[in-house]
This record gives sequence, structure tokens and C-alpha cells, in this order.
Amino acid sequence: MSPTGQEAALLARLNALRQLPRPVYGQLDSPPNLKLGYRHSHPWIQLSHAVEGVLEVRTDRGRFIAPPLRAVWIPAGITHQVFCAPDTCIRSLYIDRSVAGDAPERCRVLQVSPLLRELIQQFSTLPEAYAESGPEGRLVQVLLDQLGSAPEVELVLPLPAEPRLRQLCRRLQARPDSRERLVGWSQTLGLSERTLSRLFMRETGLTFRAWRQRLRLLSALPALERGERVTDVALGCGYESLSAFIAAFREQFGATPGEFFRSGSPGMDNP
Repeated sequence: MSPTGQEAALLARLNALRQLPRPVYGQLDSPPNLKLGYRHSHPWIQLSHAVEGVLEVRTDRGRFIAPPLRAVWIPAGITHQVFCAPDTCIRSLYIDRSVAGDAPERCRVLQVSPLLRELIQQFSTLPEAYAESGPEGRLVQVLLDQLGSAPEVELVLPLPAEPRLRQLCRRLQARPDSRERLVGWSQTLGLSERTLSRLFMRETGLTFRAWRQRLRLLSALPALERGERVTDVALGCGYESLSAFIAAFREQFGATPGEFFRSGSPGMDNP
């Protein structure tokens, strides 16, 4: 698949960098409705923060969702795609691997504190060649310290590598409101229900029920962030009632939808 015009322009800008001008290099506000669906990678770490709207990063092994007050950490060399809900505004930082210490080599969603948010904003407005020995340069270590202590949140939908399971998950992602049960999918795939259950747990770390619930709730976040009626969102992603949706949302994120977007509740912290 070839990149679109917008994708080609963005990729050309990234490829022209070749090397970061400074250990931390900030990008100005991204254009609304950014989409970089073309699979790509780069030799530096990327941190993308949703100022408004909902940002999604996709890799072969997962979908990483960042509403406001969250950011996606993308290690160097990880092939990924970027999608944004309508009217999303993001800021990205590119970070040289040499200053990242022992940060995990996997995509993650991080909680963005008020201080970290202001640091991201500050770096996105600095000139490319800011003075490394000046006040701006000294902010690099502050930023890295904040990133190192930022809580990781499981706004992640893990994706399987097993071909039959990938097919199933692809179909479910196209229809999060599907209510077909595990037994039906096992018949479709020609597997026993027990085998399919084991595959799901082995490949995603979640049961079928837990994976589908997370899919539905993550799929609901863009509409909730836009302020759509919670009842409409609940029914649209497969729940039979508003109360069932609220209960599932609270179970998953530790907050109601309103609390989640007002406070940036971390939700599913990693142990």
C-alpha cells in the first residue's frame, strides 16, 4: 500500500531529519485529523501526547489509545501506524535513544501529569537548535525524570499473532457491538471452545470476555471525548443498557466516563 498525499508529506519530513538536532526534539501542534496509517518506523523514540481528542497508535501486537492526559511511548525501530479521532490535536517529542536509559523496548501508554504536559508543550515550541547548556537544555533531564516516573496505564488492546485468532480479532474490531459468543466463534474457526479460550489467553493475556470488553470500552473513548450521549455510545458499542456500560467502564477504568475525562484517572495501572 502506498502512502496518501498527507502521509507522504509527513513521512518525507521525518525522513529528512535523519538525525535529531538535539537529544529531545519537539514537534509543533499536529494538523487536525492527523492520519499516518502507512506503516513506518524511525531510529528514535517517539512520545505522542493528545492535547485534545483521542490518539491511537497501532503495531502488530496491539492498539495503544491515548485520550487527553495520556501519551504513547513508541520505541525506536517499532513499525507503527498513527490514527486520530476527528479534531484531535497532538504534540510529539522525538527522543534520542542515548538519553533514554533503560526504558522498556515496547510501546506503552503513560499518564501525563500537569508538569509533564507543560514540558511537552515547552519542547514543542523551542527552536531546533536550542542551547544545550542553557535553560532549555537543562529541561531535558527534568523531562526524562518525569517520563521515568510516569505511571503506565493499560489503555492497550493486545493483538494476537496466531493467524486464526488474528482473523477473529479483526472481525470483532470491525464490529465491537457484535454479541456472538465464544462458542459461535469456535464453530466458525473450526476449533473447540476450550482450544479457542486457551489461544486467547496465550496470545493476548486476556480471556475472550475480557478482551471483548476492553475492545468495546476503548472503542467508546473517542465518542465519549467528543461529548456524545453516554447512552448512545453504550448501545453503539454493544451494551444492552446504560447501567451495564457504566458498570463495565468503572470495572475497567476505576471511574465513570465523566470522572475519567475530567480527572485523567489512570485506570488500569500495571502492577
